[in-house]
Amino acid sequence: MAWSGVKVLRDRNAGLYLSGVVISGFGSSAMTLVAGVWAKSLTGSDSIAALMALGVFAPTLLGPVLGAFADRWPAKRLLVVVNTMLAVLLTATLTVRSEAQVWILFAVMLGYGFGFVLIDAGESTALSAAVAPGILGDLNGLRLSASEGMKLIAPLAGAGLFAWSGGHTVALLDAGTFVLAAGVFTLMRFEQPVRERSATGWVAQTSEGVRHLWAHRPLRRLVVAGGLAMVVSGISGGVTYAVVDEGLGRSPEFAGVLYMAQGAGSVAAGLAAGALIRRLGAKGFAVLGLVLFAIAVGLRALPWLPAVATGSVLNGFGLPAVHVAAMTVLQRETPAHLVGRVAATAGTVMFAPTAFAVLGVAGLLVVVDYRLILLGAAALGVAVALYCAAGRGETGPPAEATPATAPEDSRHM
Repeated sequence: MAWSGVKVLRDRNAGLYLSGVVISGFGSSAMTLVAGVWAKSLTGSDSIAALMALGVFAPTLLGPVLGAFADRWPAKRLLVVVNTMLAVLLTATLTVRSEAQVWILFAVMLGYGFGFVLIDAGESTALSAAVAPGILGDLNGLRLSASEGMKLIAPLAGAGLFAWSGGHTVALLDAGTFVLAAGVFTLMRFEQPVRERSATGWVAQTSEGVRHLWAHRPLRRLVVAGGLAMVVSGISGGVTYAVVDEGLGRSPEFAGVLYMAQGAGSVAAGLAAGALIRRLGAKGFAVLGLVLFAIAVGLRALPWLPAVATGSVLNGFGLPAVHVAAMTVLQRETPAHLVGRVAATAGTVMFAPTAFAVLGVAGLLVVVDYRLILLGAAALGVAVALYCAAGRGETGPPAEATPATAPEDSRHM
């Protein structure tokens, strides 16, 4: 496992990609937290503060459309352009001085959300072209470790910087990380076949990604399992403060400790992902993760700190496994000209349901004990693991020929 990580880092494109993830991830994690704190400090409203996170999340619902747009661009150019545009967009926050300008902050976070969907699509396309298939599992795992590691460090750093110097400083820091990430992505070297202008309309191009995902039965099963797992995660996450208050008798701030434990579990999952995928296969790794995740949700129902803390670590380890497995299969087995829209469509299926689950559990907590909710969620988690494990012998669609390499479209300058 250690050797496989070294092998990934020795690959020039993989190493540059991970550097870009770390750089931009630090700034993004810091700014995502600070946007809510900033809005709260200006308005005093928890609801408006929560809208900042909604702005980042909402564009995920447009994943298939944004993925089709991303596939019209050469992947490296897309990554450079979008990172640069996000850096420019963040400078708009320099005009935010009072409650009257909070709408600017929300608009920036909405732009953030659109940019993240495009970046995710572009990254999947770039990795499928720039990195050997044999190390994609390791690379996706290391990417998870890198991003989760930043989530452990960056929010605290961002909150401290906000308290010391205000939101404008954090925004400029984040803009700088996007510029650096764009510079790192320009150094990646790979050839990517680029399609000429398609004769089909926008709707038809968008539906191509959906059709491929539906036809690829093993990938579809992983993606659907990932989406169902995120529903369970939304239910479990929605009762976190009840677990902290009623179950453990701690203050709300103690939730931060549980999130740190979850982040540590995710870092461990990322480091182990490549070796486990080689040993168990992508589907086996996903099933293992889902079983651990179901156990984790059940442990949160126990009013005992060691059980809840263990559940947080297992949650962090188990939940990402199905997503890493799905993205690895997607990058290995999707035709190059479809990777962006298939990845964005998969992202919509896997992550969009979370918000609805959180909204539902918020109402359910009024009438149902949180422990019953968690036990029900754990049972649902077991069902998801069984669903993922089913389908023995399923195969993907017949391999498509790789599109002929065409000159880069001069429209994308």
